[in-house]
Amino acid sequence: MPGAGAAALARALLAGALLLLPPPPVLPQPQPHWRNVSETEAQFNTTYTDWVDANLLHIYAFNHSVRRNRTEGVRVSVNVLSDHKDLPVLFVVRQKEAVVSFQVPLILRGLYQRKYAYQEVSRTLCQPQTKAEVETQHFYVDVSTLSLNASYQLRVTRVENFVLRTNERFSFNATAAQPQYFKYEFPEGVDSVIVKVTSAMAFPCSVISIQDILCPVYDLDNNVAFIGMYQTMTKKAAITVQKKDFPSHSFYVVVVVKTEDEACGGPLPYYPLSKNASPDEPVDQQNRQKTLEVMVSPAITSEAYVSSVLFCLSIFLSFYVLTLLIACWESCRQHKRKGLLSAMDSPSLDTGHSRSIPDSFLGRGYDSYGYGSFGNGSSSSAEGVTDSLGSTDVSYSYVGQEQFKRRTPSAPMRPLSIPMGERSLENVAGRPRLDSLSSIEEDDYDTLADIDYDKNVIRTKKYLCVADLARKDKRVLRKKYQIYFWNIATIAVFYALPVVQLVITYQTVVNVTGNQDICYYNFLCAHPLGNLSAFNNILSNLGYVLLGLLFLLIILQREINYNRALMRNDAHALECGIPKHFGLFYAMGTALMMEGLLSACYHVCPNYTNFQFGECPPQPPLPTPGPPPRPSHRCAPPDTSFMYMIAGLCMLKLYQKRHPDINASAYSAYACLALVIFFSVLGVVFGKGNTAFWIVFSVIHILATLLLSTQLYYMGRWKLDSGILRRILHVLYTDCVRQCSGPMYVDRMVLLVMGNIINWSLAAYGLIVRPNDFASYLLAIGICNLLLYFAFYIIMKLRSGERIKLIPLLCIISTSVVWGFALFFFFQGLSTWQKTPAESREHNRDCILLDFFDDHDIWHFLSSIAMFGSFLVLLTLDDDLDCIQRDKIYVF
Repeated sequence: MPGAGAAALARALLAGALLLLPPPPVLPQPQPHWRNVSETEAQFNTTYTDWVDANLLHIYAFNHSVRRNRTEGVRVSVNVLSDHKDLPVLFVVRQKEAVVSFQVPLILRGLYQRKYAYQEVSRTLCQPQTKAEVETQHFYVDVSTLSLNASYQLRVTRVENFVLRTNERFSFNATAAQPQYFKYEFPEGVDSVIVKVTSAMAFPCSVISIQDILCPVYDLDNNVAFIGMYQTMTKKAAITVQKKDFPSHSFYVVVVVKTEDEACGGPLPYYPLSKNASPDEPVDQQNRQKTLEVMVSPAITSEAYVSSVLFCLSIFLSFYVLTLLIACWESCRQHKRKGLLSAMDSPSLDTGHSRSIPDSFLGRGYDSYGYGSFGNGSSSSAEGVTDSLGSTDVSYSYVGQEQFKRRTPSAPMRPLSIPMGERSLENVAGRPRLDSLSSIEEDDYDTLADIDYDKNVIRTKKYLCVADLARKDKRVLRKKYQIYFWNIATIAVFYALPVVQLVITYQTVVNVTGNQDICYYNFLCAHPLGNLSAFNNILSNLGYVLLGLLFLLIILQREINYNRALMRNDAHALECGIPKHFGLFYAMGTALMMEGLLSACYHVCPNYTNFQFGECPPQPPLPTPGPPPRPSHRCAPPDTSFMYMIAGLCMLKLYQKRHPDINASAYSAYACLALVIFFSVLGVVFGKGNTAFWIVFSVIHILATLLLSTQLYYMGRWKLDSGILRRILHVLYTDCVRQCSGPMYVDRMVLLVMGNIINWSLAAYGLIVRPNDFASYLLAIGICNLLLYFAFYIIMKLRSGERIKLIPLLCIISTSVVWGFALFFFFQGLSTWQKTPAESREHNRDCILLDFFDDHDIWHFLSSIAMFGSFLVLLTLDDDLDCIQRDKIYVF
């Protein structure tokens, strides 16, 4: 066919053209490079000094016998004598189930990617498990380099005391390039142990790690945090290990020396740079060696947990039993007293007249007062009540002092529309109960302006009685003070829920990552239970909750008894004693319970990010073995906010006793406490070393003290407006320049002068010293003012002729003693948040009570009892006035 012939011809021509082309050039083939291999049958405890280059590979073969019931450590030590940092020598250890490789010089990195070179390196080989009774295992050490000539020394030894024994101390040395690790096996009957590592020297900084029996073992600064539990260390470290966490019932104790000390609070060394040196040049740290001592001892048993819980419950439940016994005793006394009263009121068989009741039985006589709206000072309820605003002089005296005359206030006064002389206790008792709750009737005043006018007159009198400041409707006051309880309950819910979520998250992070530097425990006395790392610190807060609940029950019983007395139209409940308002007491009991709850939450994982919830920005845990960045300040724990509240509520309750009508409302009180917490936030964030902050805070502190002093001195009858300066100058001119006259309210002036001296001194101290712990400094201000006011109250109570009954007296004495012991244990300082976790562990100490509780736990026990006792003091302090008319009880 013509088409097929043409195709064949074309192929023939193409083949001929290809044959005429010149052949392609032949490329030279690379010759194979043969490296010389030198293999040596090596022996233990022998030092091999040799050299290696790019064309030589040294292989050292070792063998040793491994027994199933005996573990021996093998350690490889090398030292490169040549100085070729760019061309290091590579050592590869090949063994059963593991390969370990490292180069020398060994380059480890620190902060800011600093490089540190080490010429001497030692590594302990991982020991693979064997099932045979005796097995011979082989391993090989390969030495190679790209350098032209590198000399080195190699030595393989057996590790003595590789297996740690229970309750036996073992000392050893470690460096950053020569880490150490040892094995521990749980003995029979031991479920948990505590590994304690100590050192006489704080630096160099080191890391203690607990790892499972696996190969490879992470024993370098850059990988020790990959698995297991670990914590940084200066002089002390302790980790509690539980058998259930390790299937093989054994673990490794790994000790690594860090390249830098910054993680443990040490200084960061200068990076030595010469003019010709590269910034990436490694630094030789010379010899950073640390001597350490390790001991493994059994932890407490489950029986110790049970006995400690029972001990804790028995202590605080005993207060319930004691309270019940005292209540029964008091009830018997009341019944006996009522029987005697009824017998005295019944007609005598001999005379037909009623028996007289001595004043000493009803309550101590106040005849010497000669004060108030009772003209002759008699305590009889049948006497007419005269107007306390009368213009006549009334005889007045303190017990043990000379009598003196009440001066009539200079302010214009007008008589009441209805004379108070018509209102005896019999008339009060005859009115309906709810109407009788008010000492001011609508018929007494024509207009609202009259009430306000009378308020100005009464509160500016020189001498006041409780009846003058208990004129408001009690139904209104009851609702006003109940708001304290509902507000603090709402605050507690919104405050506690985020705190609980935060600490649970932190505890989970600690358990998952194994980073023990996140939480500041007393590791020498931290007993885990379940997922909790320090159950004992949480259990010891049970006292706050139980005693707070007991206090609420006591208040509830008192309120029930008081309401029953009102239902009976009891004259003593209506017009005698300090006015009963229970809202603040309920708030105090709730605050005590929340103190325990939040303290327990804080001790789940105590650290500087949950000291004051929301104060310090939380930082995620770092994947490196070092701790989070060192805090520059100390925050307040979440329960510190309720410490502020407890101190504020106690002062308000103490003031409310004699000033029920003019006490602060719940909204203004909690607003002031919120302002205090706000300043606490600013102080812990910006206060350290900030002169401008301390100047501003000191000025605000002094101004607030002056404003509060003015408010207390004038009983709220003053105004802060544009004319305040003019009125101040006028008072100074009339009282100090024109005529020198003393203060009208001497007692109040003494208290306020002392309060200003103390607060000004505290402000000066803060401005000069500028303490780092601003939250505690702020709390100290509140406690000092509370103690000052309480001491003033006690002194004025005794000076006014009143007495302190047996129960409050015992509470005062016992509470003072308990507070003293509690503060002793508080200031022991088992940890400190102003330092790094490693430095904090230097303050750790062993348990001192039942081998379960430490000093801080005892502080929890004693402080909860002391707070409960302090509340009882406030509750029972004025029980001696229950049979005294309110217009015979002084206001101070």
